[in-house]
Amino acid sequence: MNTQDPTSGLPAGKVWLITGATSGFGRCIAEAALAAGDTVVAAARRPAVLDDLATAYPGRLVPVALDVTDAAGADATVAAVVARFGRIDVLVNNAGRGLVGAVEETTDRELRDLMELHFFGPARLTRAVLPHMREQKSGAVVQMSSMGGRLSFPGVGAYSATKFALEGLTEALAAEVAPFGIKALIVEPGSFRTSFAGGDALRQTAEMPEYAGTVGAVRKGLPDSDGKQAGDPVKAAAAILKALDSEDTPLRLALGNDALDAITAHAEAARAEARTWESVSRGTDFDA
Repeated sequence: MNTQDPTSGLPAGKVWLITGATSGFGRCIAEAALAAGDTVVAAARRPAVLDDLATAYPGRLVPVALDVTDAAGADATVAAVVARFGRIDVLVNNAGRGLVGAVEETTDRELRDLMELHFFGPARLTRAVLPHMREQKSGAVVQMSSMGGRLSFPGVGAYSATKFALEGLTEALAAEVAPFGIKALIVEPGSFRTSFAGGDALRQTAEMPEYAGTVGAVRKGLPDSDGKQAGDPVKAAAAILKALDSEDTPLRLALGNDALDAITAHAEAARAEARTWESVSRGTDFDA
């Protein structure tokens, strides 16, 4: 497969910048892009973990060290990718982790750290790539959100808050950049067999006994689900590439039966609630 334009010496396929690329969705998306003949700059805090992919795809899988909460590092990484490959076609903001705890249990530090990782970091990287994408009049920004970006439940308030914020930002972004030929895709997975529910990827707040009845099941159930989730991350990566390749790329793409069922039920419940309170809602304007 020819992966280089013979006239320019630049990659013939797409150039991807993927954060959190060492495992889970990030690695699966990287592998799918590589299989399609594209070039992937795989950003991670420990890029050595990607040495096997770099060996298997010399010159097309480029590991780089990046903590997405480092503003200077994010800007420098984008500049380096453009300098080396001439462009960035797809940015995937995937780096993230979980946090379980009641809202009252969550400290300011825990909430701010999660916001830096899930919201401010992706926002910064998005701003950094947009001038290049606008100049080339093409590109795509993929925000890895969650079904928790559309709805929430006890124990995941902080996590959902970060994803709600990212989705709100991206909904506006999509309309702003469409005239420049740039796509924005929000991905909302349910439970997938990634490392999200286990190890360092999932943290928990200090526990208060008062919330054992509402949050206790999530504290136990989420770690216990690790390795047993129904979702296949390889199929998720294929679905993301399919959505990006479509002429009608959706703004939001739910992934997994659990995500689609929960999001649909939540939307229907919200509609029913709005109808129930419609007369009150409509009665707050000044009288004509």
